[in-house]
Formats: sequence, C-alpha cells, structure tokens
Amino acid sequence: MIDTIEKLFYNRFNGLVKLFSFGVFFFLVLPILILVPLSFNSGSFFTFTPEMLSLDPDAFSLRWYKEFLNSPSWMLAVKNSFFIAIVSSFFAIILGTIAALGLNSEKMPFKNLIMIIIISPMIVPLIIVAAGMYFFYAYTGLLGTFTGLIIAHVILGIPFVVINVLTALNSYDKNLTRASYSLGATPIFTFLNITFPIIRPGIISGGLFAFITSFDEVVIIIFLANPEQTTIPKQMFSGLREQISPTILAASSLLLLVSIILLISIQYLQKRNAQLKGY
Repeated sequence: MIDTIEKLFYNRFNGLVKLFSFGVFFFLVLPILILVPLSFNSGSFFTFTPEMLSLDPDAFSLRWYKEFLNSPSWMLAVKNSFFIAIVSSFFAIILGTIAALGLNSEKMPFKNLIMIIIISPMIVPLIIVAAGMYFFYAYTGLLGTFTGLIIAHVILGIPFVVINVLTALNSYDKNLTRASYSLGATPIFTFLNITFPIIRPGIISGGLFAFITSFDEVVIIIFLANPEQTTIPKQMFSGLREQISPTILAASSLLLLVSIILLISIQYLQKRNAQLKGY
C-alpha cells in the first residue's frame, strides 16, 4: 500500500519536485559561483563592471591570482592549511577506524555513551569547543603550537571517520573474520587482508570529510593559533576585516575548486561502496 502511494506521488509530482530541487540548488549555489568571475576582475573592488557584463576581454585579468601566488602571507597560509589538514586527517583515520571497529564489536560496553562522546564535536557549537580548548591549552602549554592545532582538528575529524567506517561495517559479514581465525590467521593479517579491503571506501570517505573539515575550519584557528600559524580561511577572515582585496576572491575560487574535487571523490567512493554492498 505504501509503495503504491509513493509511486503515485512520484508519477504525479515528479516534475514539480525536480523544479523545486533545482530552484533550491540554484539559490544555494549561485552566490558561490558569482565569486569565480569576480576573481578575474582587473579592477580593485568586489564589483561587476559594465565591461565584465559585456564580456570585454580587457575587463578580465589574472592579476589577483598572480597576487595570491606571489604573496608570502598567502603561501604560508596554503602551506599551513595543507600541513594541518593532511596530518590531522591521517591521525583521524587511524583513531576513527580503531574506534569504529571497537564500537562494531558485540562485546563493547557502553556503546551509546562512547558514541555520544565521539560525535559530540559535531553537535556542540564550535565556538564552545574552541573556547574550552583555549583554556585547556593555555594550562597545558599547547596554545600556539602545531601539535595543539593538529590534536584539535583530529578531534573534529574523528566523528566523520567513525560514522563512515561504521556504515561500511554494516555490510561486513563477521563470519569472514571467524573463518580467518579458524584457519590460524592473526588479527592483524585478518584485518589487512579481509576487513580492510571491504571497509576501505568508508575509511577513505571519512578521511576526505576529515580533510575538508580541517581545511575549511577557522574558529579553532582564531582561538588557538599564533600569527605564524595562519591558514587560508583565517587569512581570508583577516583580509575581510583589515583590507578588502580581490585576492580573497582568487583564494575563494581555488578553495572552491579543491572542495569540488574532494566532494566528487567522496561521491565516487560512496557509489563504489554501494556497488560492493550489491545495491
């Protein structure tokens, strides 16, 4: 009965649903896409000039991209962003995968409580997390250090890894592990040769989400970093407050490109994971 109602609804309102979805997508994405042509503006302000609207070639320039690539402060921000994001994602993948394997075990006590603690950084407002870390780091001497920043970003990235790995583990047949043990295989051999290949798409997806979270994060950086540890989002935030330069638009366009590439990669991995499950 429910399936019949769903089919009738889909057949009758399919066009309307698609039109509404396209309208929402257009409304959300259009403000972001406007940044791209603005970043090629040859002027010194965030405006569409009449020449740009008429597609005059002289109105477009790579001036602000060259400014971005030749700026020591921006290059330092790029270096710090990739360093923090890559290292924190690496540790988030390791710790998140271990946590997910533990939570997937039938013998794990207090599963719900542990899960709530792990995903709490996704629920608690980020400014509260940053403020708490600030006072803790000031007491422990981690304030203004890359170690402290990486630990903070690992904490933010672990929930994404845990959720994605647990999703992958839902399709994992535990009889494979039992069969491997019965044949004399060690736990490490079993994980590397049986478990890991099956849950690998979930691990990679979680790692990419952790990377995006770290790469785009600004609140914790503002609270915990020193001036030499600026990242791209922090440099953009500071630039909007101190000097409004179209270089920020060039940085935003490049950041958008990185995000699109990562999201496409995540979508591909999710489809591959679904294929492995036989959906």
